[in-house]
Amino acid sequence: MAYKLPDTATAPFCPSEIRGTVEVAQDAPLFQRLLKFTGPGLLVSIGYMDPGNWATDIEAGSRFGYGLLFVVVLSSLAAMALQCLSMRLGIVTGQDLAQLSRARYRPAVVRGQWVLAEISIIACDLAEVLGGALAFHLLLGCPIAWGVALTALDTFIVLGLQGKHFRHLEAIMLGLIATVGIGYIVELFWIKPHWPDVAAGLMPSWKTLTEREPLYLAIGILGATVMPHNLYLHSSIVQTRVVGPGAAAKASAIRLLRVDTLFSLTLAMLINAAILILAGAAFYAHGHRGVTEIQDAYQLLAPIVGTGFAATLFAITLLASGQSSTFTGTVAGQVVMEGFLHLKIPCWQRRLITRGLALIPAFIGVAVAGEKAIGQLLVLSQVVLSLQLPFALYPLIRMTDDPGLMGEFANRWWTRALAWALFVIITAANLWLAAQTFGWV
Repeated sequence: MAYKLPDTATAPFCPSEIRGTVEVAQDAPLFQRLLKFTGPGLLVSIGYMDPGNWATDIEAGSRFGYGLLFVVVLSSLAAMALQCLSMRLGIVTGQDLAQLSRARYRPAVVRGQWVLAEISIIACDLAEVLGGALAFHLLLGCPIAWGVALTALDTFIVLGLQGKHFRHLEAIMLGLIATVGIGYIVELFWIKPHWPDVAAGLMPSWKTLTEREPLYLAIGILGATVMPHNLYLHSSIVQTRVVGPGAAAKASAIRLLRVDTLFSLTLAMLINAAILILAGAAFYAHGHRGVTEIQDAYQLLAPIVGTGFAATLFAITLLASGQSSTFTGTVAGQVVMEGFLHLKIPCWQRRLITRGLALIPAFIGVAVAGEKAIGQLLVLSQVVLSLQLPFALYPLIRMTDDPGLMGEFANRWWTRALAWALFVIITAANLWLAAQTFGWV
């Protein structure tokens, strides 16, 4: 599929028009080239700190203190490895995972992959709806149902970004990530965790996972970490960096984008760790070991920390987390629709469709179950994501293993072994999470 390079600095950020928006001179100083390549990883990292992650991290911290902190770290390391595969696929082939899947598989398989990818995007957006609605409820005091309705307004934000340069979108993401990160730095400064205990939680403990409940939560953390649509998204947006022809230029781009990926996902890991640490220090250490809802965490923070602004800051960071995923979900939706179907629609229409489909279960859940539906629907969204993940992982690993497609950039034996080991572990863990959630075991 041919892509038209934008001819001005005000190109829209939709996937069919973002190729080549950031030119990188190969003879520029290393630091300058590194800055030019920084950005795609930030967009991908948003999916690793959305409200679905908050739900699992808060429950893990409140029930088991820092005992599952090592699971956050190991899950993030696995995500880094898989996102690096996606990035390398996009740079080497000049196509994204969805386009390559369309070219390699039968039409029926392609349509199935597209449906599953769309379901994962809608499930992820459901988490953003719930997180945003809850943030509006906590900040404005409005009913949850009204908060759900307010989240539909982000379609106008996406419409307002039409005509903006892709780097502007990356800058917005950096600002939202900074809001979440700074918010948690302040929260941790107020709550003052016992850092030697935090350090002990970083050490893997298989004894911790021998019991049913911590194992279930550990699988939940893993299932909420690696997002299937991020694999499609990353292989596409790395192509916003123009690299010269030849293997040497591609190798240089891969090295610089690997730094971008590792740096960005490290930020996401630190934020997820901060959520768990905050829950452990604020709730577990003070005897509140049954905090499983985000709104319960909000209500308890102020009296424990000693300042009402702590709870307000918590809600602000939740809103920033939910809104940031709105933008990346829009771009991911465009990527899978164009890649699998060769179908192009304006970004705001894509946003409206995705958000509209996510609003339906959110409204139904709140109408039937009230506020307690938030936690249940957040868990459900993560289970749905987990069930889609193997269908994105399998073609990604197969393609990056293929020397006919990747040439000298095909996976080496140790990368291949690691990737397939992660596939087996993540697939088994996610299936176990789904089985636990639906009561099959």
